[in-house]
Amino acid sequence: MTIHHAFLTFLIAGVITVLSSHPNVAQPPATRTSPTVDTYHGIDVADDYRWLEDWNDAEVQRWSEDQNAYAREFLDALPGVDAIRRRVTEIMSARLDSYGGVRFAAGRYFAMKNQPPKEQPFLITFDSLDDLNQARTLFDPNQVDSEGTTSVDWFEPSPDGSLVAISLSSGGSEVGDVSVFDSTSGERVFEIVPRVNSGTAGGDLAWAPDGKGFYYTRHPRPGERPEVDLNFYQQLYYHQLGTDSAEDRFELGTDFPRIAEIEVEVHAETGNVLCNVQNGDGGEFAHYLRRSDGTWTQFSRFGDKLVQATFEPSGDILAITREAAPRGKIVRISTVTSKGALTESLTQSLTEPLIPEGDDTIVTSFYRAPPSLVATDNRIYVTYQLGGPSEIRVYDRDGNTLPKPTQLPISSVGGLEPLTGDDILFYNSSYVDPTLWFHYDASSETTTQTPLSSKSPVDLSDVRVTRKFAVSKDGTKVPVNIMRPASANGPGPCVLYGYGGYGINLTPRFNASNKVLFEQGVTYVVANLRGGGEYGEAWHLDGNLTKKQNVFDDFYAAARYLIDNGYTTSDQLAIMGGSNGGLLMGATLTQHPDLARCVVSSVGIYDMLRVELSPNGSFNIPEFGTVKNPDHFNAMRAYSPFHNVKDGTDYPAVIFFTGANDPRVDPMQSRKMTARLQAASTSGLPVLLRTSANAGHGGDSGLSQKIEQVVDTCAFLFHHLGVKVQRPQ
Repeated sequence: MTIHHAFLTFLIAGVITVLSSHPNVAQPPATRTSPTVDTYHGIDVADDYRWLEDWNDAEVQRWSEDQNAYAREFLDALPGVDAIRRRVTEIMSARLDSYGGVRFAAGRYFAMKNQPPKEQPFLITFDSLDDLNQARTLFDPNQVDSEGTTSVDWFEPSPDGSLVAISLSSGGSEVGDVSVFDSTSGERVFEIVPRVNSGTAGGDLAWAPDGKGFYYTRHPRPGERPEVDLNFYQQLYYHQLGTDSAEDRFELGTDFPRIAEIEVEVHAETGNVLCNVQNGDGGEFAHYLRRSDGTWTQFSRFGDKLVQATFEPSGDILAITREAAPRGKIVRISTVTSKGALTESLTQSLTEPLIPEGDDTIVTSFYRAPPSLVATDNRIYVTYQLGGPSEIRVYDRDGNTLPKPTQLPISSVGGLEPLTGDDILFYNSSYVDPTLWFHYDASSETTTQTPLSSKSPVDLSDVRVTRKFAVSKDGTKVPVNIMRPASANGPGPCVLYGYGGYGINLTPRFNASNKVLFEQGVTYVVANLRGGGEYGEAWHLDGNLTKKQNVFDDFYAAARYLIDNGYTTSDQLAIMGGSNGGLLMGATLTQHPDLARCVVSSVGIYDMLRVELSPNGSFNIPEFGTVKNPDHFNAMRAYSPFHNVKDGTDYPAVIFFTGANDPRVDPMQSRKMTARLQAASTSGLPVLLRTSANAGHGGDSGLSQKIEQVVDTCAFLFHHLGVKVQRPQ
């Protein structure tokens, strides 16, 4: 699974002004060097810190503990830590409920409920959108793990709503086993099905129409493949409730690639099964249909540019394709034809699309994300990307435009969930509005806010949101979304956030913790970089593989725009990113060490020549490339942060965050980059590494872990960029 899933939106960028000088910084723990040389395509590449890759080495663990102690000594001594902790805790622990992942099955609703100060969200069920007082807790991971390290990866209700399958993992591992619970009693029933989800290939499950079993993604079990392959070779199986999962029926996947990632869907009326398979994380898909007689037919192959498929109520298939349409078009594939005619139906539909390509980009979804394309009895709901913001548009079954739900300006939409008839449920959020859940009544064409909507502990109504465009090195216009508090005037403290990868869209999202910035006059900015999908697949492809440097140029251009237009200065600028955005941070600080005063980089990749050797690295090859390809190698070596650190350079202050159990980005990436920067930097500013135990990539961290990371981030930024924290008015 891609490294982007949890790019840590809870890491606010801090509250910032400028210090006239920095304090003396204690020397970091000593790190020995042990030179290693690898030869790629006739080029020798040195690595002094290869030994830090082996987490099973006691010396590496001691080194990590020493780095944590060094970071703690520095962070805990920073001014204002207690005040920062009180304010962050006040906001993030506010006893205000929020909801996500809402599902509807046979008149019953299911949702994940977040209820601070509980560490983890928990699963509830209720019968009416209008009265949440009757909601019942179905499963609460906080009751089985008081430390908050057990989390719900995802859940799936049965067609009649009487049962719900839940993938549970612990310690940030994302290695999930599926348990089945009775929706009425909340009791665990039937047997546990192991190794359905992983932090590499993810996982999925779809119930059979009779609710007596389900199709699911199965990873190899110990003994079936070598240990290094246990998180690969995902295949599709069927499990009958009440039977031993060792006897489950194999369905599909013998010829799937090692890095296959699967989504599965079942049509309620016919029992037909749709299987979408992604080849790693590069956005290439193959699609298969299983008919009721048990036979599978493949109707698209990797490289065909068919990127998403879903059933219509009639049993036909709606698909999003980028064939001759980089922003996407929607086609209908008839399933009532003979098995061999599936591809013929697809071929014809490509030339006669149901919904042709337009000026905006059709959003796709994967990794158990709420669907971006939903078909009801008489309507088709499609999510469009507008260069950052997104919106829902509506069509009839013939592709004619219909009125769309009312939506917030400069906002993002999602969570499409079909209800009865043609009604849907969806969420809407902006940079200054919390997540609101709406019921769209198709017959009356009215949009009504539901009690699922979040209430914010803070008010951001005084924050001005403007959307500007920076010009990148090659002339490309890059959206820059600027959130400026009313108190900001002239050049001042500013935080710039970026990601730029995997075709992922950075959409407007509400973050209550950003209030800590705005209270102190800090401007917060999000850049929509190439590598994302904000302007379609061409935008994505212009920022991956050998064109990855475009992403870093875009980010630099966004920073220069803020400086050149009087929003901030280099001494007042902080840059921040996580996961793929951590790579962005590493590349930016090594290519432009004087651009920003400080850097916050979380769960990032820094050694691009070794990343594919880690468990999740193979999945990332379609996005980054492989050192086995000389063109890919040359491109990666040119920007690889670890290999472009230069001795004797004044680097900015940097703090790296990682989780000891991260299944998506090996923590050794942060260890090696920390050691290399500590040895090379002559600025006197600290390079810190903070490793969290019982944590992974960040998305399933407990509330207390998130709070402490935000506190450390803010304290670090306050200190280096000079914020003197003022009491909120």
